[in-house]
Amino acid sequence: MKNLKINNRFTVELPADPNETNEIRQVSNALFSYVNPTKPADPKLIHASESVAELVGISKDEIQSESFLNIFSGREILPGTRPYAMCYAGHQFGNWAGQLGDGRAINLTEVEHNNQFFTLQLKGAGKTPYSRTADGLAVLRSSIREYLCAEAMYYLGVPTTRSLSLMLSGDEVLRDILYNGNPAYEKGAIVCRVAPSFIRFGSFEMITSRNELKNLKQFVEYTIKQYFPEIHGEPTEQYLQFFQKVADTTRDMILHWQRVGFVHGVMNTDNMSIHGITIDYGPYGWLENYDPNWTPNTTDSQNRRYRFGNQPQVAQWNLYQLANALYPLLNEAKPLEDILESFINTFDSDYKEMFLSKLGIFTSTETDSGLITDLEENLQLSETDMTIFFRNLNRIKKEDTAEYALEKIKDAFYIPEEIANNVLDNWITWFSLYLKRLETEELSDEERVAKMNAINPKYVLRNYMAQLSIDAADQGDFSLVSELYSLLQKPYDEQPEMEKWFAKRPDWARSKVGCSMLSCSS
Repeated sequence: MKNLKINNRFTVELPADPNETNEIRQVSNALFSYVNPTKPADPKLIHASESVAELVGISKDEIQSESFLNIFSGREILPGTRPYAMCYAGHQFGNWAGQLGDGRAINLTEVEHNNQFFTLQLKGAGKTPYSRTADGLAVLRSSIREYLCAEAMYYLGVPTTRSLSLMLSGDEVLRDILYNGNPAYEKGAIVCRVAPSFIRFGSFEMITSRNELKNLKQFVEYTIKQYFPEIHGEPTEQYLQFFQKVADTTRDMILHWQRVGFVHGVMNTDNMSIHGITIDYGPYGWLENYDPNWTPNTTDSQNRRYRFGNQPQVAQWNLYQLANALYPLLNEAKPLEDILESFINTFDSDYKEMFLSKLGIFTSTETDSGLITDLEENLQLSETDMTIFFRNLNRIKKEDTAEYALEKIKDAFYIPEEIANNVLDNWITWFSLYLKRLETEELSDEERVAKMNAINPKYVLRNYMAQLSIDAADQGDFSLVSELYSLLQKPYDEQPEMEKWFAKRPDWARSKVGCSMLSCSS
């Protein structure tokens, strides 16, 4: 890794845990603990992203080197670095959980390349002081899902961490996949994740909850200096600008989630990045049939707190917790409350604009809200595939009849025979209004389709697709991981040779573990 430019800003400038033993414990007055990865038994590289390697300063040739294998499996430590696990807290499913921290993630180092800074982090590299009752390891199935999903999100244009590498550890890891008392051994794996930093809302919650106000001030000012250099002014002004920036980028991220039908599944405050990027890919999923109440997380199956339709509200709630953590620096609630109130108001306005763009409508009118509401209701009258429906709207022309327009999107219906009687009438009524609305748009059909195709993906990482690659990988066949990786690099392109992946969820995946039911177990 001869071109990696090491820069250990986080560990040099912030307070470290003086206890360097790797024992499970409460850590106070520190933002991180030094800890080395557990050496894997027999690591093997499954896949690596050449574009991410280039991003951080690693050459294509170096990816195939023994040094790359050793460093990004945790077998060797990069010269001039000291790996560490971060200390943070969080609210989990709306309840204060206290200290959490990097229980199965170890930050290798920060690097600088082309005037950008990146943190390289191994997930599944072994126990840390924050592992609680766990072993800090990860299994192949969850690692494949994380590796593929982060890159899929990036190419969809969704703010996200990136994936550098996916490796087998050579170790067997015991996991209870459904938390039902039936643990089994699975193949261990390690993913190297890349982000500007892995600072979370919960990082600040931890400090404030312990009344470590000196550390809070130092940490907020460090974060602003290193990651938000555009922020200036008096300290209190900077703190407010920081919170506003986090709110704005978080809103943008959630808007993208709703645009592509992504459900994070576990939006705890410790899983929210201050950079407004998607982190911690656990029990996530893409909507198959359009259902605002759907969550892929079995742990959330009763209350559905993190369901698709509730993600904007949860983001605001999480920002409220961050505001509480920052409050001691301001001692004034109203400026923070104003930002929180504007979050949803601005989101609603942006959501309307985003949704209309998915329909190929790029000028908003007062009546458009009804068009959106009616469509959201229609999509739930019978199971309707979200990705296929919006993508196939590009087939419709202004001169089409409502009946012909409906015919063009019929592949999106899971049970076509249900599109009858009142359901059929509702669809015909909606398409009649939609076609009239398209006539008021100045764009030609060709121009409109080009813009729609850049907004509505044709290919997303459906859970059944990820599961197929996992099943093959369990048998030692990683070709499907590579195929899906290639597919997901061009999600908006037609890719005729990949047309088989532009399909509704197969019936066998409707209730299969890993396809419709997922847990946090990894």
